[in-house]
Amino acid sequence: MSKILTVFGATGNQGGSVIEAVLADPALSQEYKIRGVTRDVSKAAARALAAKGVEMIEADMSSADAAAPAVEGAHTVFIVTNFWETLSEAVEVSQGKAVTDASKAAGVKHIIFSSAINVSEASDGRLVHLRHFDGKAEVERYIRQSGVYSTFIQPGVFMSGFHNAFFRKQEDGGFRWAMPEGVKLHEAQLPLIDAAVDTGIFVKAALKLSSDADGKVILAATDYYTPTRIIAEFAEGYGQTVSYVEVPHETYKSFLPPPAAQELLETMLLLQDPGYYAGADLKPSLELLGADAPTTWKAFVERNRAKWE
Repeated sequence: MSKILTVFGATGNQGGSVIEAVLADPALSQEYKIRGVTRDVSKAAARALAAKGVEMIEADMSSADAAAPAVEGAHTVFIVTNFWETLSEAVEVSQGKAVTDASKAAGVKHIIFSSAINVSEASDGRLVHLRHFDGKAEVERYIRQSGVYSTFIQPGVFMSGFHNAFFRKQEDGGFRWAMPEGVKLHEAQLPLIDAAVDTGIFVKAALKLSSDADGKVILAATDYYTPTRIIAEFAEGYGQTVSYVEVPHETYKSFLPPPAAQELLETMLLLQDPGYYAGADLKPSLELLGADAPTTWKAFVERNRAKWE
């Protein structure tokens, strides 16, 4: 009998990628039966997954009781939380702990959590407003203390953010990329990932780890890119220039919604120092992927040309 893999956020970028990757893997698709969790099984994305044989279930992360139906009988649970839905670290932490508690009570054997580093600690208290990092790090600590075998995926900077937020098209057809002062064109390091496509291949690696890998962290990014390299490969893949400018911190914040302005400012400063992964090497994580190659930035640009039109 197939083991149940419960995937929270089944219709989102990360959860959807996990489902597609497992379904496409000849061995894992036989080993695991996928249960996708959503708040509305009637929406089109949920129906599309059901048509592929995914068991879709309505549940939420508001409490252990609310999450219980999703994890009942599951062998492995993939948890992804969404800070940006509420802009509340407390809510995100509560959700992560609730699913952990429900999973432990249900006898789940493996939790895979989409996590992040603790930036307050990594920056020695200099960057203390990255709630969407530190909250995930708190959930990770809670999962580690739960006693349930666990693996942690830390997704990098989403490539989709460049057409959603970073690059602004100008009248001449080129683009402008404004970053806070101190984030240097030739120095800052952005570990990029096409999250909607490649989260799944890193989770596949977690599913295939040996039984002695409890607590392992997998850095989910294709490579470190400086802004210089990002701009050069964008020009190659799309054929347009990008002007990079550093702006004063208060000016940068003025572009952003006030509730998230300081958070997003410090997220950019993190890329310069101490680094998104605090300088960690990506090679050990990439070696876990085997034949699965993550999407390069240039390939992402070429595949998504229409989004910059």
